[in-house]
Amino acid sequence: MDVVILCGGKGTRMREETEYRPKPMVEVGGRPLLWHIMRLFAHHGMDRFILCLGYKGSVIRDYFLDFEARSRDCTVRYDDAGGRRVECHGAPEHPPFSVTLVDTGQETLTGGRVKRIEPHITGDTFVVTYGDGLADVDLRRLVDFHRAHGRVATVTAVQPWSRFGLLSIDGDSRVTRFAEKARVEGWINAGFFVFDRRIFDYLRGGDGEALEAVPLERLAADGELMAYRHEGSFLAVDTYRDYLQVNDLWQRGAAPWKVW
Repeated sequence: MDVVILCGGKGTRMREETEYRPKPMVEVGGRPLLWHIMRLFAHHGMDRFILCLGYKGSVIRDYFLDFEARSRDCTVRYDDAGGRRVECHGAPEHPPFSVTLVDTGQETLTGGRVKRIEPHITGDTFVVTYGDGLADVDLRRLVDFHRAHGRVATVTAVQPWSRFGLLSIDGDSRVTRFAEKARVEGWINAGFFVFDRRIFDYLRGGDGEALEAVPLERLAADGELMAYRHEGSFLAVDTYRDYLQVNDLWQRGAAPWKVW
């Protein structure tokens, strides 16, 4: 199954880390966010990746084209004719998988990026996710859920944790309940979409169309969008504070997304 990862955004809310590299290449535990996301999918048997490149996409291209030389001990041998042979030592740092790198434009929004990779989709069903979300989603169950309901699209929904303590206050201003770091009511979009090919009929707005706006709204109105409720961990690495949090979790050996 093809896995499409949206890697083209500018990450403006994390400018400390994204001035010189795209957000999916921001490192957690010495490895890019993208590496962590791909390891999750590979753990669940999904190993064909299509990366939607945009802002500083050359950084991602260089990473994968030189991946083995970057991640393993290497011996470089030069011959008299100026040729070069590189031998890498030790086990690879990743499971076997294929990566298709697609330039989807510098300013293209998420819907436009998905539309642009249509020629690269090989099957009737595929997954789309963001390049900055870390989760322990059971991806096999997600896909099974999608196939069972038969609609065009599935979105993974999570209940976020509040950054602040939540108060329940009665009419006399008395605090009746205090909950530190509680889950808030309602569900939010965590990405980890599953689509069938009919999704491309809903992507008609060109490069300036956000997937999360008209296409998903139209799918919902048509009764073609279902929600897979994920009760586990989800961490969106959207700000520098988030970056520090996920690195701390990794360093303490407490990263909930590390299921491999």
